[in-house]
Amino acid sequence: MFSRMDISQNPQLFKQQFLDGEVFAYPTEAVYGLGCDPTNEAAVMKLLALKNRSLEKGLIVIANSKKQLTKFVDFSRVEPEILKQVDDSWPGPNTWLLPKKQGTPDFITGGSELIAVRVSSHPLVVDICRLLDSAVISTSANKSGEEPAKNCQQVFSQFGESLLCLHGSVGTQKNPSQIRNGLTGETVRAS
Repeated sequence: MFSRMDISQNPQLFKQQFLDGEVFAYPTEAVYGLGCDPTNEAAVMKLLALKNRSLEKGLIVIANSKKQLTKFVDFSRVEPEILKQVDDSWPGPNTWLLPKKQGTPDFITGGSELIAVRVSSHPLVVDICRLLDSAVISTSANKSGEEPAKNCQQVFSQFGESLLCLHGSVGTQKNPSQIRNGLTGETVRAS
């Protein structure tokens, strides 16, 4: 396996690794994230083990379009005025806790009835989701209690060089995405 990859040079290899349940690191709007196939329980468990993160905390699912999130989110349960706020905030560094669709696995949501989702504006994330024709898991690339990585070298220092790291630059956001509750509109975490 390659430890550092430019997906434009070998997109089919990256896609196969995703389908095989590999965890990968990639740049987002503010920091590097760890990702995997959100429908692959073994991949999600591998990611949680790498981070030393509890399953109960849940994870964010990011996509390049709202359409990619319809597999996970029951948008019909969101009030129209809040749905407009959601739509107006995407794409961008705005994560929403929205009602999960029946059948969305608890290993993504930590057992919650809400799922954390975002439509990213980061060019590489958009390309990743387009190539994979899938949303991906997104959680900061750091072990619990450590600072999030901002490049592949920092990813390797925390996780070792066997982890696939997609080469690219993080965006200009200084902080991780804002998180808002899609039922109440309240801000859960400010950016």
